[in-house]
Amino acid sequence: MSSTIALEYYKIRRKNIGLMLILFLLVEMTWAFMAISMSIARNPDHAAWEAVLFNISYMNGLFMPIVSAIVVSRICDMEHKGATWKMLAATNVSRTQLYAAKYVCANSLLLIGILAQTALMIGFGWLQKFPGMPFGQFMQFVAGTAAVTLAVAALQQWVSMSVKNQAFALCLGMIGGFFGLTAGLFPASARHLLIWSYYLDLSPTIYVYSEPVGAYAAQPFAFGKMTAVLMMAALSYIAGNIHVNRKEI
Repeated sequence: MSSTIALEYYKIRRKNIGLMLILFLLVEMTWAFMAISMSIARNPDHAAWEAVLFNISYMNGLFMPIVSAIVVSRICDMEHKGATWKMLAATNVSRTQLYAAKYVCANSLLLIGILAQTALMIGFGWLQKFPGMPFGQFMQFVAGTAAVTLAVAALQQWVSMSVKNQAFALCLGMIGGFFGLTAGLFPASARHLLIWSYYLDLSPTIYVYSEPVGAYAAQPFAFGKMTAVLMMAALSYIAGNIHVNRKEI
């Protein structure tokens, strides 16, 4: 299994996936930091870690589904070219191993992106001289974002491995970004059915609207929502793996 995973990293060495991931995240973080800076200029009470955590979680609802779609699609599309599936079937590498290796490879890259986000958030807070350091909230942010990304990547890989035309997978990523961005406008009963909405639902902070202005507040860790996300990830992965194994070469 380790050799199969290593082979996946070898195959993507010239695809510039890491560069695309960095560029997308830099755009997101620059946009978010500019918005936070303007918010602090208008209201000095927003100069807090909660503002950074909430805004990045909100922006992840838009960007992470698209980034996940691009990363997963770039890793999976090579198997649709030529007679790669038939050649793999002639070796001792099973489709289950290949499916797992691609999933590990994609999520390892996405996890690096999440950790890079966290480092940039901490650096921004230090530059702004925010008081204290909420390590617990940052751990909650990483855990929640990583869990949702596992589920999103599992769904994206299912589509990318099942459909040869990767435009469908990228469209799914853009649809997910729309739902992730507008998640707060949906009723809770409908929102919790959309995996992309959990980027905001699992945020360690929330924005409470009150008269005359709103305020950021800490949000307790939602074990129920985390369990639901992990179940969605497992179901999407298992269903995708079964479908790809049964698919005609």
